[in-house]
Amino acid sequence: MDNLLSVNSLKQVFGTRNPTYALDGVSFNMPAKPTIFNLVGESGSGKSTIARIILGLLRPTQGYVFYKGTDIFTKEPGWQKKFRREVQVVFQNPYSVYNPVYKVDRVLQKPIQKFKLASGKEAANALILESLKAVDLRPEDILGKFPHQLSGGQRQRVMLARLHLISAQLVIADEAISMIDAAGRVSFLNILVDFRDRLGISTLYITHDLSTAKYLGGQIIVLYKGRIVEQGETFSVTGNPLHPYAQLLVQCVPVPNPKQRWKEALTDSGEISVYRTPNRDRCLFAERCPQVMDICWKTRPSLEKPSKPGIESTNEVACHLYAGSPF
Repeated sequence: MDNLLSVNSLKQVFGTRNPTYALDGVSFNMPAKPTIFNLVGESGSGKSTIARIILGLLRPTQGYVFYKGTDIFTKEPGWQKKFRREVQVVFQNPYSVYNPVYKVDRVLQKPIQKFKLASGKEAANALILESLKAVDLRPEDILGKFPHQLSGGQRQRVMLARLHLISAQLVIADEAISMIDAAGRVSFLNILVDFRDRLGISTLYITHDLSTAKYLGGQIIVLYKGRIVEQGETFSVTGNPLHPYAQLLVQCVPVPNPKQRWKEALTDSGEISVYRTPNRDRCLFAERCPQVMDICWKTRPSLEKPSKPGIESTNEVACHLYAGSPF
């Protein structure tokens, strides 16, 4: 088994008369070795659509997703049950996933019953206590409480405790820290790293915040309008981005320096080309790119390592600026 997760040529189109391409040929692989993959991009780039497809909640217009070598849309019930246990999600809103009329204990008790993880009540309680402690929660502060009695960070960590409880193999964290405070964010991210290093749990971390992706490390994929524009090691892409869009994303990350202005918009102060074309067989960032060339409007760039002389990088980038042949 070479990969834990394989995403092959995903295309997701909504509508027919005026189709919207949420995804347009996205491919990537998460290895069997425990790792963290970051999916970054602004709103509308296709991040959450990828998550919904991987979870089996949405069938792609084209393309395939394989988990441990098996198509996730297989109808074999035994495999589906195993898949639902091993691939888990942590959503953005730390309150909406809970039923407010039940105590938090139920979130941990239900998977024990469903997957028959313990033979009795005493064994089940031991599992719950172990999982809460694994995510730095004191059982006496959590058990017996209703969701509204916990902070957002505590609610998100209870969901991580649930993943620990059922021995998940892949966590999809979709903007999971955007609604919790700074201290809670650091704790959440540290737990994801600990899960990878100590328990062998991989994470697909979806965010618009490059600073948190950089904190996690691992691999990173930068999405723009449903296409991958750059990918590689997180420290390489965030430290030396090649694609103009990735460069603008990095420039928009606030720095701890009150004397340095924070770029608030993904625009450039220079003159931007106003040439427009409905053709999709081109670079979709051309309208906003400060370095746009004529070829950008005519040909879709392929995702590959730079071949232009003088450019040394391990990143893969979809940009005509880094092609070796002259234009």
